[in-house]
Amino acid sequence: MRNLIHRFIIIALLLTWACKTSQTGITVSPIVKEAKSNKGIVVTASSLASRAGTSILEQGGNAIDAAIAVMFALTVVYPEAGNIGGGGFLIYRERNGQTHALDFREKAPAVADSKYYLNQKADVVDSLSQEGIYSIGVPGTVDGIFQMFDKFSKLKNIQTLMHPAIQYAEIGYPLSKMQADQLNHLQSRFLINNKKETAFVKFSRWKQGDLFQQKQLAETLKRIAKNGRDEFYQGKTAECMINTMNAHQKTWISKADLSNYHSVWRTPIQFQYNDYTIISMPPPSSGGVHLAQLFGMYELLGRSDLKFHSSEHIQLFTEFERRVYADRAMFLGDPEFYPVPVKQLLNKNYLKKRIAGIDLQQASDSRDFIDKDELSGESEETTHFSIIDKDGNAASITTALNGSYGSFVVAEGAGFLLNNEMDDFSVKPGVPNAYGLIGSKANAIAANKRMLSSMTPTIVVRGNRVEYIVGTPGGSTIITSVFQVLMNLIEFHLSPSDAVQSLRFHHQLLPDCIYFEKGILDKKLFTDLKNKKYNLLVREQIGRVELIAREGDSFIGVADQRGDDSVAIEN
Repeated sequence: MRNLIHRFIIIALLLTWACKTSQTGITVSPIVKEAKSNKGIVVTASSLASRAGTSILEQGGNAIDAAIAVMFALTVVYPEAGNIGGGGFLIYRERNGQTHALDFREKAPAVADSKYYLNQKADVVDSLSQEGIYSIGVPGTVDGIFQMFDKFSKLKNIQTLMHPAIQYAEIGYPLSKMQADQLNHLQSRFLINNKKETAFVKFSRWKQGDLFQQKQLAETLKRIAKNGRDEFYQGKTAECMINTMNAHQKTWISKADLSNYHSVWRTPIQFQYNDYTIISMPPPSSGGVHLAQLFGMYELLGRSDLKFHSSEHIQLFTEFERRVYADRAMFLGDPEFYPVPVKQLLNKNYLKKRIAGIDLQQASDSRDFIDKDELSGESEETTHFSIIDKDGNAASITTALNGSYGSFVVAEGAGFLLNNEMDDFSVKPGVPNAYGLIGSKANAIAANKRMLSSMTPTIVVRGNRVEYIVGTPGGSTIITSVFQVLMNLIEFHLSPSDAVQSLRFHHQLLPDCIYFEKGILDKKLFTDLKNKKYNLLVREQIGRVELIAREGDSFIGVADQRGDDSVAIEN
């Protein structure tokens, strides 16, 4: 009884302290959905992260400096997807026209094998790859950040770039309603997957405006600011991750896995569409390859008469997407483990064969595109941000933990969430994962292998000037969302705001249905598509696109209305 009373006293004191300190937390900037500037622009999932980026631009930093500040800030203020415990991809175009792609995707640990995810009957146990220790890939974000910093930083001061994130973690910030609701809904998942208390669990329910402080994370960020990359992969922070494995009595990520991790500079996927040059991410992201295929198919079919959101528009894009996701399932994976046939997939003759069977009088059958002998997926809880600085350097970056809040495992003593990216592998050919995509041996689990991704950070150039910087979260819907937004701009001539905020649709081969955001399907469109034997399904929002678009000698930033995303401009 005495212990129970003592516990209630502690809880009361904690709640009283939280109420007092909430008055001194970081003030959240207003959410801005659209802003124009002839200086720098940052568009992210959080007004605090966007402001962190522009504060660096105002100190003389370039787009990469701002991107680093944003990535660390998102770890704090957008923990559901912002990360240092995950990975991602960068597309960067320097003002001189040089383009770069950085792959800091997570890797499978050295012990990884599909057997960890199968029961005695060799059936897939979905939960093992979706949360908990065995769902975690070796994180790549911190290594990627220091690769960017060493190669492109103008300020050359990591402490300055990390200062906003450290402040956000140490002082705290008020939770949005969306975040408070998420943390309450997911409380049991945090309790199940952690041996010790974490900042994400509160004794009473979280409410909008509650101060969210992450003291352990603040100390971790301070150590990284002081000691650099090796702090995360070989220092005390690495020990925290290893101790987390030991606390769960699981042999999974090792010291060697961490110290041996290195991100990779790759050659971007680059292709022409009319007078636009489109630059996107190569494998192990499938985004750039399939974006190029979609544009290539549309160009070959030559349909300039399509009306926006007509049945012909939706049907044609659906048939393109069906074929592209079949190719994704069979041919895409880590190029260091599987010879991804990029040139063949982008060859015009191949694309002609792919679209030859399209019949606008009836739906294709997805089963016709599946290799029965070679039959994974991807969460939608990614985050993307777009940045341009006053000199014209442009960065498009997409990162992920995979599922919302990743594995739900918090690195003990370090305060950050670890990813659940192992679910992005094809655990067993022919068995879709939690998000319905299928996969093949190309994306099978193997030690030290990078899992396939749909992330599609993209920069579009016209007349040797940056025209668009775009990307989105959304797992398997990323590729189709980026394609649709760019087509909204280029072919349907929508304004930047309308291009982003317009309703979207999506097809990914399997399940064999067209997903629609609520509001597209009027009676005529529904009837037209059903008569052609399409399966139709209304679902939640598709993607959260962050766009920067040229308008004369200025740029306009547009943040998606589907979330708390926000634009900030350099003063």
